[in-house]
Amino acid sequence: MKKVIVAIDSFKGCLTSAEANQAASEFFFAKMPEAEVVQVPVSDGGEGFLEAFKAAMGGSIVEVNVKDPLMRTIVAQYLVQGDTAVIEIAKASGLTLISPEERNPMVATSYGTGQLLVDAVHKGCKHIIVGLGGSATSDCGMGMLRAIIDAFSKGGNWDDVRELDDVRFTIATDVTNPLCGENGAAHIFAPQKGATPEMVEALDARAKRFAEVSAKHLGHDCQNMPGAGAAGGLGYAFLQYMNAECRSGIDLLLDTIHFDDLLQDADLVITGEGSADRQTLMGKLPFGILQRALKHDVPVMLIAGRIADEQLLLDAGFSRVACINPPDLPLVIAMQPATAKENIRKTVRI
Repeated sequence: MKKVIVAIDSFKGCLTSAEANQAASEFFFAKMPEAEVVQVPVSDGGEGFLEAFKAAMGGSIVEVNVKDPLMRTIVAQYLVQGDTAVIEIAKASGLTLISPEERNPMVATSYGTGQLLVDAVHKGCKHIIVGLGGSATSDCGMGMLRAIIDAFSKGGNWDDVRELDDVRFTIATDVTNPLCGENGAAHIFAPQKGATPEMVEALDARAKRFAEVSAKHLGHDCQNMPGAGAAGGLGYAFLQYMNAECRSGIDLLLDTIHFDDLLQDADLVITGEGSADRQTLMGKLPFGILQRALKHDVPVMLIAGRIADEQLLLDAGFSRVACINPPDLPLVIAMQPATAKENIRKTVRI
């Protein structure tokens, strides 16, 4: 074993990508010190997106006072490298910023994400990469658009906003859902943000009305584009109002770090996520890594805190699929960072 690439997604609520990578790498440090171990922090657009891009491209973290999903003032961060900014929307509009009792996508707003974007434009950024994931909102980006209008429009409407004319936007997400309908933002994602069945219907109707008005006003309609339903419809706002390019989050990151070059002389890739099943094969991070590695005939080991559909994962091309947790381990213990790190070390060792 000469070269091992370790690129594990965060175990949500437990380990960051960098922490999981470090735990997996420690076996090779101890038992195969001659091996080259390349640790790649990764994210597909959600948690850890900012950290992954900072590791990939450098730059400096900027802190800004913004509004959280309930319009309380918080400090949020984004990344600047040259004239490129990287924004992780969860830093300003994330579900983790509010308690379970406070979750209500009828009122949660993406205003703070707009404030991050405005700050980046004020700093002269011409390319803004936005990681769409982990949002508390289902406002179709209306809050974000309002923050932009408040900052840049004297007349209080979108048509007066000229500051974005020469700014290029790239949105990163593994979500391909449209804005509305049974596969749209409200029906698929709002329940986990606190929406009741009645709220889901109201949110979907609100999204349809907003899309109809926007299409009439702007002369084009992006509500059915893949990714429009991402982050409670924030994807739609970027596509409809800012002509954003939508990319797979993991592909965007892997291109940025020249992952294919790293694979040239690799002997093994270790990837993983908190829970792996058939949905992993629907464009999630480990599958994106597998697709790259298969082209270079590099075997890929998949580890996860929970495994289902193991044969499907093996049939897709993973050389090995392993659950880090013993079957009888209580979830509350498995979720402890020290336990998870030790279980990752043991799994990689086998």
